[in-house]
Amino acid sequence: MKVDISALVHTRTHHPEAIAEAATRRSRRPLLNEDGKLMIVAADHPARGALGVGGDKLAMANRAELLERLCLALSRPGVDGVLATADILDDLLLLGALDGKVVMGSMNRGGLQGASFELDDRFTGHRPEDIQRLGFDAGKLLLRIDYDDPGSLTTLESTARAVDDMAARRLPVFVEPFISRRTPEGKVRNDLSAEAVTRSIAIASGLGGSSAYTWLKLPVTENPDDMARVMETSTLPAVLLGGEVGDDQDGAYEKWRSALQLPTVRGLVVGRSLLYPADGDVAAAVDTAVGLL
Repeated sequence: MKVDISALVHTRTHHPEAIAEAATRRSRRPLLNEDGKLMIVAADHPARGALGVGGDKLAMANRAELLERLCLALSRPGVDGVLATADILDDLLLLGALDGKVVMGSMNRGGLQGASFELDDRFTGHRPEDIQRLGFDAGKLLLRIDYDDPGSLTTLESTARAVDDMAARRLPVFVEPFISRRTPEGKVRNDLSAEAVTRSIAIASGLGGSSAYTWLKLPVTENPDDMARVMETSTLPAVLLGGEVGDDQDGAYEKWRSALQLPTVRGLVVGRSLLYPADGDVAAAVDTAVGLL
């Protein structure tokens, strides 16, 4: 699908109400189909200033190209929906690409990549009321916890209130927790050891006054053999995230394949590694991921 940026800009300029109208018209579906699995394509990275893929620091900066890759991914059989920020979801609504799809709004994008305040991850994206108003199906939030950074406490508290607000609306919220720390150079790194992922699951599972609508969005541990033990930490349903896989796409698929067999794991939410695969074949990358389910 070729995206006409001029047409999108014209609509945004002259008929901004068309976005809300498209959201109202959008045909909806249950979060889960009969197979009980989810395959979601993620594209909420740009709003946190995280535009890089591999060695290209601005790979996701071209919006027309990103939208074309998203539309291709969403058209593939077995792809259930998309996770993105308002700007991208608004474009996809205008393109008619979200009919019959699960739409997940990204809620906190304030922890900009590389910023001194990166761990004070304010809720600058979709609010629960926005997700409800637009008829979207779920929200997602990022929860990075650095025991040495006071900003993590602000993120923890605001995350708990977001969980409460989503539960009050009976809307699923996908919490993506990490134990993180800064390198000597000041860069935030997520700890994917079994102990750290276990601890992050325990913390995230207990946030808010109800866990009834809380899902977890989790990485595969450094040693994939640890996942079975790690996933025993909670009864909350979970999806696996993709993250940076580099050139070892086959290795990533194999890690996902094993973890997807665990009883609490219900699917995949993967972004850059499917939208920008090393060989450039988006359709093949998406189809392979769908096949793992």
